[in-house]
Amino acid sequence: MNPLSNLLTLPEEQKQARGVLHTPKEIAQQPETWRATYQRFRERHAEIHGFLQAAGINWDPTRRPTVFLIGAGTSDYVGRSLTLLLRRLWHCEVLAVPSTDLLTHPDEWLVPGRPYLWISFSRSGESPEGIAVIERALKNHPGIQHLIVTCNTQARMLRLTAGRKQVLGIALPEEVHDRGLAMTSSFSNMVIFGQCLANVETPGAYENILRQLTEAGTSFRDQAATCAAKLASEDFTKVCFIGSGPLRAVATESALKVLELTAGHVQTMSESALGLRHGPMAALDQQTLLVAFLSGDQRILRYEIDLLEEIGKKHLVRTRAVVGAAPDARLDDLTDYAQAHTSVTIADDYRPPLDAMFGQLLGLFFSLRHGLKPDCPSPSGAISRVVQNVAIHA
Repeated sequence: MNPLSNLLTLPEEQKQARGVLHTPKEIAQQPETWRATYQRFRERHAEIHGFLQAAGINWDPTRRPTVFLIGAGTSDYVGRSLTLLLRRLWHCEVLAVPSTDLLTHPDEWLVPGRPYLWISFSRSGESPEGIAVIERALKNHPGIQHLIVTCNTQARMLRLTAGRKQVLGIALPEEVHDRGLAMTSSFSNMVIFGQCLANVETPGAYENILRQLTEAGTSFRDQAATCAAKLASEDFTKVCFIGSGPLRAVATESALKVLELTAGHVQTMSESALGLRHGPMAALDQQTLLVAFLSGDQRILRYEIDLLEEIGKKHLVRTRAVVGAAPDARLDDLTDYAQAHTSVTIADDYRPPLDAMFGQLLGLFFSLRHGLKPDCPSPSGAISRVVQNVAIHA
């Protein structure tokens, strides 16, 4: 069995003692839960389609709304994973805007007279900042349309929909309401639901993409677990993640997963392949693991290969690992670990749920390597599963 399976088969009392009752299961269940999330979308497709139509998604291009993808932390990275896909398929302006920014600068983000659709993502639906942002918008800007996506059927955010035609709330299946501190299946399933939204006009066509994702995810999960456990057994003090386009969001989310699950014992950073040279490369050293999520677009991949080659020639890191859509002989001399998750070409726009599993698994095994409990890895209480005690100022 691979290292993830070993954790899943531990007796319950050992899981409790080691703090692995939830996190390994929530990482492992992802490919299966993606199908359940898609089914939830299909069940409510007519309602969702009607709401988006009324919000103006299919109106004349000059009248379509500006779409904000809103969340905090990992929920913000859900939006970043979806921005380019939604922009391409909906043919309108789409921006990932953190709820934390909207709370402090609510009016600066809005252009008077323009229509808006806000799509809010939240695992718990209980984030003080997220709730406050929606409440203020409903009061001060009643013309804004709101779609709320949460993994918690009892979320306070969902109660904001009561009696309001401009608000639609969607709760994903309960099994993706992660109990561990770090969001794993909550992240990927909210991204899957966002991909469903992007394909709201052609849900049947998306079903084929989803099938490829779930099949690739099932095989990749086990390969990735073995590789991640091996890397985590080495004495790295820093991990740098890189990715381009939608895979930049995967890099950012992976950096957060390792940072959260190791309570900061392993420092992390993330950048785009081209952005790394513009200053951040100075932070690389021989205690650094570099993880590159490589594009399936051959033009973009050439930039990423150039970067891997330069890092190797300069001996800037100890180890280079890559995750890609398919094996590539050009990488044989440029990497120490290569993980390909499918021989089928899955466009970069749809890869975030799949690729993110590698970052999640690295975080899990680094956490155990440092003697922490992945379900609750912050012994100082610096972070918690749901952010608490945020004062909302008028």
